[in-house]
Amino acid sequence: MLANVQQTTIKPVIKAAVAEGTLVHTDEYSIYARLPAWGYGYKTVCHARGEYARDEDGDGFCEVHVSTMEMGWTAPSGIDVPKCGS
Repeated sequence: MLANVQQTTIKPVIKAAVAEGTLVHTDEYSIYARLPAWGYGYKTVCHARGEYARDEDGDGFCEVHVSTMEMGWTAPSGIDVPKCGS
């Protein structure tokens, strides 16, 4: 567990676990805003608009999503998280 949820706290955790240049998908929580400055690609979904996945090129495949991680956090609680195409 992290002591707090701040950029200075998560940066070393991300740097240790994610290779630079990796495309990271998150929600729009501001803690992730510096990912590009830290050397990562960065795409977001907007939960405030009910968006959990997005098909950016119309091919039917959601290129930007955080549903996999969201499902891991919410499955035990029984919360239904929308997936692309639902």
